Amino acid sequence: MQTSFKKKSLSAVMWSGASIFMRQGLQFVVAIVLARLLSPEEFGTFALLYLFTGIAFTLVEGGFSSALVQQAEISQTDESTVFWINLFMGVLLTLLLWIIAPWIASFYEVPVLVTLARVLAFTVLIDALGSVHRAILGKKLEFKVFLKISVYASVFGAIVAITMAIKGYGLWALAAQMVTTSVITTILLWHYSGWRPTWEFSFDSAKKLFSFGSFLMLAGLLDVAYTRIYTLLIGKLYGVRDLGFYSRADNTKQIPVDILSHTLASATFPIFAAAAHDKEKVRRGLQLSVRGAMLINIPVMLGLLATSTHVVTVLFGEKWLPSVPLLQILCLVGLLWPLHVLNLNVLKALGHSRLFFNLEIIKKVIGIAMLLAAIPYGMLGIAWSQVIFGAVSFWINAFYTKRYIGYGFISQIRDFLPVLIVSLTMAYVVYWIGEHMQNSSFWILPLQVITGVIIFIVLCIMFRIKSFHIARDLLLHRYS
Repeated sequence: MQTSFKKKSLSAVMWSGASIFMRQGLQFVVAIVLARLLSPEEFGTFALLYLFTGIAFTLVEGGFSSALVQQAEISQTDESTVFWINLFMGVLLTLLLWIIAPWIASFYEVPVLVTLARVLAFTVLIDALGSVHRAILGKKLEFKVFLKISVYASVFGAIVAITMAIKGYGLWALAAQMVTTSVITTILLWHYSGWRPTWEFSFDSAKKLFSFGSFLMLAGLLDVAYTRIYTLLIGKLYGVRDLGFYSRADNTKQIPVDILSHTLASATFPIFAAAAHDKEKVRRGLQLSVRGAMLINIPVMLGLLATSTHVVTVLFGEKWLPSVPLLQILCLVGLLWPLHVLNLNVLKALGHSRLFFNLEIIKKVIGIAMLLAAIPYGMLGIAWSQVIFGAVSFWINAFYTKRYIGYGFISQIRDFLPVLIVSLTMAYVVYWIGEHMQNSSFWILPLQVITGVIIFIVLCIMFRIKSFHIARDLLLHRYS
């Protein structure tokens, strides 16, 4: 039984990772193409709505979908109740975004935001229609299905966006990509899940699920408000061009981070929830996840930091070079990102949604205070405030992980410290190559990447990095 659970968990992580890698990879390719076709101002204008759409998407989920995953026993009535609640919220928030669109445009003094906000508002309703189907598939660990959905939706969205950008539609290409991807995703979720809502609603079900999900919803709102408030501040204080550079740096950093963190979030939460009765099993699962995640994330983030100048030049073009200093700082933010996901998933899986919410309040108050204090120092100051906030958040999250399963801040650092040391060595060599070679970036970047990979693998073997050998054995099907 233990072996079966382990194999099922590993399979879920693999398929979840493949799904997210495919989706993010396709989106990244499209982003490269669009970055060469569109201007920083157009990307910045689109980014002005990140805060508002992010809050709407969080509210439409309401934490109920996570509650469906966390609960051991769920009925058709429970699922239908959540569907109708999410649909009601989707309609309500779509109308609200439609109504406040003129206010948003007036605040930023960008008239086109009226129409843009109203178009994107419909994606909130579309997302609400597929939220329960996504939760059901996730609870069953059907991540192979998510892979198919990701491929189809991303390809259709990419075709529409690139075609419109070539024809000169500007930022509307970005809007079309978002709407098309959302529509195709929801259609395929209905197709592959096979689940259909029934005409029933239970206040008892709503109350039961809301007691857990409400705290996750509020925590999600706080997280969105903090992580996307920079769009409001930079867009208002510095303008859409600077916001375009900041969002380009942030989105570039987020590509590898999202692949890993979304894989962990979607796969480990149902896995940890299934093992919640056995805290030792959860602890072992978390430790293995920390080692594996940081084995990938640390060298990728430090490697991206070291190669950032040539990455931006090769992928996006020289017009995006002002985003390089921001990207280098934000890579340090991404360094600890998987640890936030893993530690918080443990708290959610163990049923501590109220504590989850309370921690989010504490962290976001600290984070917003840091953000406001950083404003006089410009966009670089805002970026550095996120680095400091990330370190503080990790300590707070891990403090409670230690309390509940005995695996805290010091233990987690001890598990990924050897990888960090090896990665710093690798990054220094890679950065030196980029600074001292006089060739074109199209020659330097591949050399940096190949050199970095070789150095990292050799050092891991030389110094017998435990997580590296575990990962190698897993790939070779010898770890049990």
